Amino acid sequence: SKTVGLQKPSEKPSPSGPVARNKNGVVTISVHAKPGSKQNAITDVSIEAVGVAIAAPPTDGEANAELVRYLSKVLELKRSEVVLDKGSRSREKIIKVTGSLTPEQVLDRLKQEASG
Repeated sequence: SKTVGLQKPSEKPSPSGPVARNKNGVVTISVHAKPGSKQNAITDVSIEAVGVAIAAPPTDGEANAELVRYLSKVLELKRSEVVLDKGSRSREKIIKVTGSLTPEQVLDRLKQEASG
C-alpha cells in the first residue's frame, strides 16, 4: 500500500501548512474567509488554512477586495502583490503573494496578527 502525501524532502523543502510555495516558486496562502464579520481579523492559523474574518459582505466581490486589502496591510505588501488566485465565489480561497516574502515570513506575520 502506498502512503499518500509523503514526498522526498528534496521535492518539498517547506513543511506543509497554510502557506506554501507553488511549483513556480510563488508563495500561496490557503484562506478560509468569514465575510460579514464585525471587523477584519486573522481568527486562526491551522495546518489547512488561515481563518480570516472580513468586515465586508460577500456580495459583488466586496469581501474579496477587502480580504486582499487587509492581507496586504498585515503582510506589509503593496496591494498589487497580493492576488486572489482561486475561490472568488467560495469561502476557501487561495491567495498568491508576489512580493519578496518567504513562506516563513508570511506565516510569522499572519500569526503575529492572529495573536495581537
